[in-house]
Amino acid sequence: MAKKLRKTLGDVNAPSVVTLRELIDTQSRETIRSWCLAYAENTMLPLYEKHCPGDDRPSRAVEAAHEYLRGKVKFPVVKNIILNECHAAARELDANPVAQAAARAVGQGTAVVHTLTHSLGLYFYAAAATAYDSLGLEASNEEYAQIAEEVCANYTEALRAVAIADEPNPAKLKWNC
Repeated sequence: MAKKLRKTLGDVNAPSVVTLRELIDTQSRETIRSWCLAYAENTMLPLYEKHCPGDDRPSRAVEAAHEYLRGKVKFPVVKNIILNECHAAARELDANPVAQAAARAVGQGTAVVHTLTHSLGLYFYAAAATAYDSLGLEASNEEYAQIAEEVCANYTEALRAVAIADEPNPAKLKWNC
């Protein structure tokens, strides 16, 4: 019998995730949105496309999110693309956990344009996509946890690279975790 894989990896109470959340809390809505979109577009979208070449549904979600932030489309348009294209792609991919997690990561990253707490969802799905892609589907929980920690470190560093020191207008997030 095949090993049952988790859809997400990482621990919301891990010190690295707590540090990430605390850093997110210091930043503005605009910084959080641009960081998540960039991460989804530059890290998760290529991973998805590696496994599902020719399927542009997640990339359409990224483009729609950019268009929303530019004021070119209203949120219902973006929401429709995220839910009915990007997440629909993920629902179809039970046989490919890497692509499924990558599509969900992109979906979370694009949904940040509306709800900033999706920034953690992006991390948890990105950790799964990265771990399953790099280690395969039969690694130990400890090996997967190590990759999740590495992804958290990379994700946190990506935010630090764009973070505004002493941001005067930090977003006020309510973490339900």
